[in-house]
Amino acid sequence: MQTTTLTDGTLVGFRDDVRAEFEAGRVVLTSPAGVVAMRQVGTGLGAALRRLADGPVDPADLVSGLTGREAAQLRGFLDRAPHLLARGVVAGGREMLRLERTAPGAEYGPVTVPPTARVRLSRFAFCRTREGALVLESPLARHRVLLVHPAARRLVAELGTPRTPVELAGDDLDVAAVGALLGHLVGAGLVDAADSAGGFESEADTTLRQWSFHDLLFHSRTRPGRYDDPIGGIYPHRGEIPPLPAVKEPPAGRTVELYRPELDEVLARDPAFTVALEGRRSIRSYGEEPLTLRQLGEFLYRVGRVRVLRGAEGDPTGNEIVGRPYPTGGSAYEIELYLTVRRCAGLDAGIWFYDSVAHRLVLVNDDPADQAAMLDVAAGATGGEADGDVLITLTSRFQRLSWKYAGIAYGMTLRHCGVVYQTMYLVATAMGLAPCGLGIGDADLAARVLRLDWLRETSVGDFLLGSRPAGELGTWRTEDGWQLLNGAEWALRAGEELGRE
Repeated sequence: MQTTTLTDGTLVGFRDDVRAEFEAGRVVLTSPAGVVAMRQVGTGLGAALRRLADGPVDPADLVSGLTGREAAQLRGFLDRAPHLLARGVVAGGREMLRLERTAPGAEYGPVTVPPTARVRLSRFAFCRTREGALVLESPLARHRVLLVHPAARRLVAELGTPRTPVELAGDDLDVAAVGALLGHLVGAGLVDAADSAGGFESEADTTLRQWSFHDLLFHSRTRPGRYDDPIGGIYPHRGEIPPLPAVKEPPAGRTVELYRPELDEVLARDPAFTVALEGRRSIRSYGEEPLTLRQLGEFLYRVGRVRVLRGAEGDPTGNEIVGRPYPTGGSAYEIELYLTVRRCAGLDAGIWFYDSVAHRLVLVNDDPADQAAMLDVAAGATGGEADGDVLITLTSRFQRLSWKYAGIAYGMTLRHCGVVYQTMYLVATAMGLAPCGLGIGDADLAARVLRLDWLRETSVGDFLLGSRPAGELGTWRTEDGWQLLNGAEWALRAGEELGRE
């Protein structure tokens, strides 16, 4: 590609991830977004498309030599397929930037940046490598920018604090070239320009101020609309990496068999669903008597046991299918449960893995210091208020999801974590136990204590469980004083009270 005789302005060409195949009278363009096939392509139009495939070119050169009909066909194609194109920006006779659209219908125009205007990199912008190129992106922008030339990379690196084009000019870029490049970066939403009073709109925007960088990036990347990478159940690793087994092989260690309730008995004594739903609340105090092993066994059976397991033979993707009491996307069931036991009648203190197939506990760590560390973090998540009988740590075997789903795997595991939380809350309420979902946990600590690889499996949620206290929440005030209620009765009264409000 030419680098010294280009005219300052913009170029156009196919993106680097577009593959063009030329046959007699036919052009096939393949990209991550799909396939575009063009038929009855004349010689002149075919030559113009080849120029687009060879690299960014001056738009005026594309129509050179085309008939009126071919020029109209080319313009129609460019209008229909902007997702296949990149816009190159030339300054000082060299291509500096290349912009790619990441959202349907996204358009921008370069703005005028005076020599003394103050500009800075958006606090939501970030650089990363992408297929061998250094790119600049932001969840607020609908274009990504490939930093083609070292001078452009130098320019962006100096935008951490507000600067002017005069201050940013150097031997590689004069003031006019800097202003031209900044015009595109500001127009595309990757660089902020100060207003007439010297302030930045993003600082005055109360909505933006309440978004953290990683939250906004996560939001923009896990729902379609602002990003053009493939997303959803596309099996990006099928044929290259085998899927994880549907059920995790339990670790080696001492085991404890758990009580299996009869579901007919559970149905006979449980409150109605709406009663449990309306009576559900977080409880951060506990009874004098601890949770029992029988209660723990029933709770885990109703929340997380494997009740269906089907081999890969019947699935065209070669993926095993598993089922538990709660729903997940694609029947992935990547969530595993580990229990840090502080007190439980019939069970030693320690850190246990729940074997959801055999319905038993397997000891993974009996170090009192590790137990205390996990429980301290859990108590801290409640402001030091709760010191539960059992801390249940929810871990995710991430690749169980990412093998099938592109772009949304981590978002899905958080959704699944929330589903498990609600299931735990409802079961605990129905059983008359004290549940409390936590919003904070230490993933590094959990990986070390649970003896897991942080990239393969580690914590995404934490849940405290204990016996319901006989006082505050285990009783109900009546005209005759406090009445001690079991869990089902308490949930029923709570539901009646909520119904009267």
